[in-house]
Amino acid sequence: MNDEHKYDDIINLPHHVSVRHPQMSLIDRAAQFSPFAALTGHDAAIKEAQRLTDEWVELDESRKELLDEKLQMIRESLSGGMGGQGLPEILFTYFQPDEKKSGGAYLSVQGKVKKIDEYGHQVIMENGTVLTIEHIVDIEGELFRIYEDLDMQP
Repeated sequence: MNDEHKYDDIINLPHHVSVRHPQMSLIDRAAQFSPFAALTGHDAAIKEAQRLTDEWVELDESRKELLDEKLQMIRESLSGGMGGQGLPEILFTYFQPDEKKSGGAYLSVQGKVKKIDEYGHQVIMENGTVLTIEHIVDIEGELFRIYEDLDMQP
């Protein structure tokens, strides 16, 4: 029975505040009780390892020649060699290497070509996209159908 009333003499006293030590902020007090993360970054590393990438597939010589011909057609249309028909929309499929691990992703971009930079080996689109020529795997568009139609005429 005595244990029940052991602290009755101090229960209503004001909370002690030290004059020598500053009071700890609530954020610092809460941090004391947060779980210890011994493996900081482990979750991010696991997610990165799980992220899949595609492997670069080297194009054969005939495919490279076809892409070169199509790029030449685009150059001619840029220089006005198409008879003033304007710049058509082109769909490029290209390989985007991954910055963190081997492999990458095959992506597509559609738009009008602004410039072909021979020295930088780049195709620059009007929307600002810059493609490395060596990473282009396919080129499609109305421009190539026009040339095919011209080839078929007697």
